[in-house]
Amino acid sequence: MSEADGAISGPARLVYRRLLGYAKPYWRPFSVSILGMLIYAATEPLFAAMMQPLLDGSFVDRDINVVRAMPLVLVVLFVVRGIAGFVNTYFLKWVGRRVVADLRQDMFEHLMRAPTRYYDNHSSGQILSKFTYNVENVASATTSALTTVVRDGFTVIGLMAYMLYINASLAAIFLLIGPVMAGAVKFATKRFRRHSQRIQDRVGELTHAAQEVIDAHRVVKAFGGQAQESARFRHVNEKTRSLQMKMIATEAASVPLVQLISALAIAVIVYLSTMQGLREDISIGTFMSFVVAMGLLLPPVKRLTSVNAHLQRGIIAAESLFELLDTETEKDTGVHTMDRASGKVEYRLVGHVYDPEKGPVLEDVSLSIAPGEAVAFVGRSGSGKTTLVSLLPRFYDATCGQILVDGVEIRELTLKSLRDQISLVTQDVVLFNDSVANNIAYGRRGEVDSKEIEQVAEAAHALEFIRTLPRGFETLIGDRGVLLSGGQRQRLAIARAMLKDAPILILDEATSALDTEAERHIQAALQELMQHRTTLVIAHRLSTIENADRIVVLDGGRIVEEGRHADLIAQQGYYARLHRLQFHSGLAAA
Repeated sequence: MSEADGAISGPARLVYRRLLGYAKPYWRPFSVSILGMLIYAATEPLFAAMMQPLLDGSFVDRDINVVRAMPLVLVVLFVVRGIAGFVNTYFLKWVGRRVVADLRQDMFEHLMRAPTRYYDNHSSGQILSKFTYNVENVASATTSALTTVVRDGFTVIGLMAYMLYINASLAAIFLLIGPVMAGAVKFATKRFRRHSQRIQDRVGELTHAAQEVIDAHRVVKAFGGQAQESARFRHVNEKTRSLQMKMIATEAASVPLVQLISALAIAVIVYLSTMQGLREDISIGTFMSFVVAMGLLLPPVKRLTSVNAHLQRGIIAAESLFELLDTETEKDTGVHTMDRASGKVEYRLVGHVYDPEKGPVLEDVSLSIAPGEAVAFVGRSGSGKTTLVSLLPRFYDATCGQILVDGVEIRELTLKSLRDQISLVTQDVVLFNDSVANNIAYGRRGEVDSKEIEQVAEAAHALEFIRTLPRGFETLIGDRGVLLSGGQRQRLAIARAMLKDAPILILDEATSALDTEAERHIQAALQELMQHRTTLVIAHRLSTIENADRIVVLDGGRIVEEGRHADLIAQQGYYARLHRLQFHSGLAAA
């Protein structure tokens, strides 16, 4: 067991214990598996012990009872060994897959509660690699590696105990090489951990690079970036291969090194056992039994040395998974709930900072929005309009100041209650690989009447194209709605927001992907929807928000102007300049 102790030590042992904690709910099948390991391990020294009566009783003493009994004992031993091996493998792998499934579920649910900042700082490729590559390494550490450590560890202990029983002085030679083996394993362990960490990072980069090309394949083709992307992927791929080869080299060198140490011990034992003084003390059967025990000792020692690499990969992977699970989740500090808000929204001296080194994104923003009022936020890129609106559903928490809904500070509302009051339609429409009907009904708890879905689809001017689909509302729309046009996707998103029927509506240029005719229809539908809701519009095209009740102009994180379209144009200020720039650029483009 020295290899196992050397392989898992210090902080790594704590990680492995935490990992095994996931197996605690399944302690019954886990215990059955351990029992199978112990029975399997016990058969090894029994094989060696059989040599003594087999040789001495059959060939020396010619005991007919021994001759007849040995074949039956051998068959029974193999039957027991086979059953124990099956029980061990099946139940441990069952527990291992349950552990992996539970880990994946915990990670997924944790990601659902992770703050938006976590997604800002981690690429989707890195996150996905944890769910695939890292988790499978954990599976290896909790199944095959554990089997090797426990089963082969007990096998080594059993064989050593039997050898000590036969001849303590000879068996003691094996005990003397223990520290040498431990030193070799410790050296290999450091290299395994270092390379495992690097490989894990590289696999995350590989996944990220591949996903970027998959998501942006049209841009890559249009700009002829195939060679550039191929070279970038080859660079990361080659570094990953190089690190994996270092890992393989370490494993390939450590195994024969430990075997060589064991072989030297066996050679010394064989030499000493054949000396004249020892030959008289040991019968032929006892000597062969001792030699067989030594021979049986080598395979488990080899496997215990090899398992070190799997253990270290699993432990490093587990560290990565626990790092995700230990990240801070969204702070749901609210204790109050709200049935349905009237829609009054207030910003009081709100400020926000993403990175202290880059300075504030918003400063001292104060704004009051009446129930049912439609307010559009305009400004140059980086002016803070998207951040200001994102603070309302608490995608980010304001660094300072207060935001209130119906006079209640949003931090005092539970996240669920707050977000139940808000519908969202973004420029970058997110749809799921599901049916049209399920995408429209997304987020609506309980059964949704098909007539309701049809009504909102008609209001969003989506019914016309839905009827042309092969299966109508039951048509699958593909990953992110790839089987639909941009305008069709946005109309489904608008229908989804309509069906939620929340009192506050956030629109991030919701009509930007529509053609001119469809846009007129959608604008009419949105105007009808907005009459009964407080609407916050992030406007990129100023022509789409001329009818807003109020336009708020931001620059450098501050409100510089606000008022109706005609009034702001008459002031000839910041908004008027933006409008002129867009108007003239539009004429030039025409």
